[in-house]
Amino acid sequence: MGRRLLARVPCDCPLCGARVGGARLCEGCETDLAEASLAPRCPRCAQRLAPDALHCADCLARPPAFTGTIAAFDYEPPAEVLIRQLKTQLRLSAAPVLARLLAHAVWSEPPPHALLLAPVPSSRASLRRRGMNPAAEIARGLAALLGWPLLRGALRRRRETPRQTALGRRARLSGARGVFHCPRDLSGRHVGLVDDVMTTGSTADAAARALLAAGAASVTVLVAARTPRTG
Repeated sequence: MGRRLLARVPCDCPLCGARVGGARLCEGCETDLAEASLAPRCPRCAQRLAPDALHCADCLARPPAFTGTIAAFDYEPPAEVLIRQLKTQLRLSAAPVLARLLAHAVWSEPPPHALLLAPVPSSRASLRRRGMNPAAEIARGLAALLGWPLLRGALRRRRETPRQTALGRRARLSGARGVFHCPRDLSGRHVGLVDDVMTTGSTADAAARALLAAGAASVTVLVAARTPRTG
């Protein structure tokens, strides 16, 4: 009931402050983000590409286990504030906003199959700190919007990992290897792996390998924000 009421109660657009009906961006901000996301992207990891490139260098050198990525926006101003509202300020009202943006990205570039949604699990330390899993909150709203099933507990952590904020790509890939396992039988299922932010893709790659080992036919990453490469 609380989530249904939140979808109707008037509130302010999280980016510009305009009055909107429910937990969402105003029409202008949604349009601006949608237009910004139209830049050429790597079909495998959604990294922004140079105009003449078809894939990013990282995916060519080391193809990830997932087959594709759909990202709602890049993790940069002004939209990155939506991620901070959910993960740092613990504003659960940001989750349906992010789910709606991600749903629009899926509708704009639909995968060939309906997907079984599986959120990336948080570490125990993150759960203690936040009291919730941001990826699971986004996945819940996304499942309702898309009408796709949500599989809770599809992924579990074999071990805890240190915070990755200060780690480079190689360290992240090494630290994430083998960290997840899937206790479910996913034989023949096409899975949508839901997360809040993709930076190097190491977490998504490790999670996708666990889902494929459980029999998944394919894994598509559905991520609210994609961190653009710098330099």
